[in-house]
Amino acid sequence: MEQEYNFDSNDCNSSFNEVIGHIEDILIETDFQKTQQHILEKYWREFDSGEENKLIYMIIFEEYHKTIENYIETNLKKIIPKFSMEMLFKQLSDNSSKLEGEVFDILYALTDFLAFKEMILDYKAVKEGKVQDLSTGITITPLKLKSSSNLKS
Repeated sequence: MEQEYNFDSNDCNSSFNEVIGHIEDILIETDFQKTQQHILEKYWREFDSGEENKLIYMIIFEEYHKTIENYIETNLKKIIPKFSMEMLFKQLSDNSSKLEGEVFDILYALTDFLAFKEMILDYKAVKEGKVQDLSTGITITPLKLKSSSNLKS
């Protein structure tokens, strides 16, 4: 059965939440990480934190927007054939004050130039050593459970 993506239906929130869940899965894929990393690595030196925005920024933003949107849309359509980025962007816009988290930061960077510029300047700060990159070297280890003999008291 083909999944349908429809914000007008009664299960609007569940459809939206399902799509966001799939996007979160896409964003952690190695191929997505490489795609985004390639663009950030290619252009981070072009940006500065000054108030004036250079013409090249908009050209880079358009390339980022097209590349990342196409990647997400292509992968979502494999799961939800009737998926529409336009509908997703409308829902994001309508609910922007209520939505927080990394997935939404990445999605807003697709449509909001200032969000994109902030993202690339954050990347630049890490590359220049101005901010420590906390995304590497993180290890998750399980807590050791006490043996059942130690629990008896």
